[in-house]
Amino acid sequence: MTEKMLKFVSLEKKMPTKRAADARRQDFSEIYDEFNSDRATEQASRCSQCGIPYCQVHCPVQNNIPDWLMMTAAGRLEEAYEVSQATNNFPEICGRICPQDRLCEGSCVIEKGFESVTIGAVEKYITDTAWEKGWVKPTIPQQERDQSIGVIGAGPGGLAAADQLRKKGYQVHVYDRYDRVGGLMIYGIPSFKLEKEVVERRAKLLNDSGVTFHLNFDIGRDATLAELRAKHDAVIIATGVYKSRDISVPGSGVAGIVPALEYLTASNRKGLGDSVPEFEDGTLNADGKNVVVIGGGDTAMDCVRTAVRQGAKSVKCLYRRDRKNMPGSLREVENAEEEGVEFVWLSAPKAFLGDDTVRGVKAINMHLGIADSTGRQVPVEIEGSEHDIPCDLAIKALGFDAEDIPQLFDEPGLEVSRWGTISVNFKTAMTNLEGVFAIGDIVRGASLVVWAIRDGRDAAQSVHQFLMEKQRNEQSALAS
Repeated sequence: MTEKMLKFVSLEKKMPTKRAADARRQDFSEIYDEFNSDRATEQASRCSQCGIPYCQVHCPVQNNIPDWLMMTAAGRLEEAYEVSQATNNFPEICGRICPQDRLCEGSCVIEKGFESVTIGAVEKYITDTAWEKGWVKPTIPQQERDQSIGVIGAGPGGLAAADQLRKKGYQVHVYDRYDRVGGLMIYGIPSFKLEKEVVERRAKLLNDSGVTFHLNFDIGRDATLAELRAKHDAVIIATGVYKSRDISVPGSGVAGIVPALEYLTASNRKGLGDSVPEFEDGTLNADGKNVVVIGGGDTAMDCVRTAVRQGAKSVKCLYRRDRKNMPGSLREVENAEEEGVEFVWLSAPKAFLGDDTVRGVKAINMHLGIADSTGRQVPVEIEGSEHDIPCDLAIKALGFDAEDIPQLFDEPGLEVSRWGTISVNFKTAMTNLEGVFAIGDIVRGASLVVWAIRDGRDAAQSVHQFLMEKQRNEQSALAS
């Protein structure tokens, strides 16, 4: 098979065809067309099969990328899928939303001069083909176990843990306060990046595999953590972080200034066919408005591109650093610019203007000063550079912090860090409460879907080892 590889010297990097910006501004469909078989095979063949696969090293789930690229190039798609899904519970989701330019593709050794292999698009193609061909099947465990595990949170981390534990035969119950499975993959990420049927078919597959979902179930209201611990042999907390960071400047209390997650959730619910009063009355609808989004991460990119599709009059993104220091995917910045978003680099809000409703943002120019202890340059205000930007809807996309989980779950004994994230043993993912584990953003802070998947997989193994050891100890006690 290796003779089919190393074609990067003669073949250029190609992404799937991107829909024209004018067309994609009109809907929430994904912006890339599907790879056809020939193009996927061609792009996979560009892999150099290098001795140290840095793409794999820099993938949080350690995907065997060179192997499934080689199999794709050889036309062995079903085997490519088996290799891909062996390390990743949701490869078609990661193929769509992972920032490959910062992870696998950004680490590709042929990047300089030739451009990296198109890894994400091939990953998406492999798994979408697997769904079409019927290769993706529900889990049938080799043995059924009596022990049950409760998973709090139906986001990517919780679902990955549930999938892994179900494969081992455990009785898995997933609790989530929302009415659909998927967490931020359903309500936080827009459909132009991740169409919702992609998440929904995974949820159905887990349900068909024997995972039991308890939706609209709020821990603290419908059951305490202590009650869940009494019901299950182990519990995994995978709630994510949903508390939006705020900004304290004059005028921040007027109407028309909204957190990013509220805005994105309303848009996604509308797309799913729900009744959303705050969207219908215009509060969370950008149609005809001058929109200013404050922030520079992937959530900010989701907001600006959603506002464009809702028919905003203008969309500006205020970010206090420059393009090079943008925390979000640079590919997303490029897509947003193509769609008409204006980036106001090195600019930060000093105040919101308006009596009852926001009518503008008073911004100030910044420059990057000396680096702090992290090595990142600190933004410094330029005196006298204030300027006003018209604004009818301001969206705060400043990141997320942890909610007060001990209070919400009525479990004051649960230890948290000084940032409010849950403290765990990083080797086992167990908290200070025996049999209670925690994973994903609620431990590491706001991060990527792929890291939540990795945490879920690791925690599932830790839970299995914990229960096996507990069972052995009980059997030893009975024998003696």
